[in-house]
Amino acid sequence: MRTAALIFLPLLAACAGANGEGPAATPPAVEGPCRNEGLDRFLGQTASAATGAELLKASGARTLRWGAPGMAMTMDFRADRLTVSYDGKMAITSARCG
Repeated sequence: MRTAALIFLPLLAACAGANGEGPAATPPAVEGPCRNEGLDRFLGQTASAATGAELLKASGARTLRWGAPGMAMTMDFRADRLTVSYDGKMAITSARCG
């Protein structure tokens, strides 16, 4: 019984936090190393696939990671990634590289 629990535990953990409606699919990748300059203009805007594409273009990041309210995220730093957090009303609260 313990083995079965260990097998299914990662699957359950992967579902945690997946019940919220996030922005549509992540936009396609863009350039390279991320830049924070000028990203403050996106604060308060609605989180969406279109806004994500604009954020990627403005930052130069290769990948975009959305952070839903209360969502746990890894603390690893990636110079090519932009992390964008939003609140319960889908308003962007932060946009930062890493």
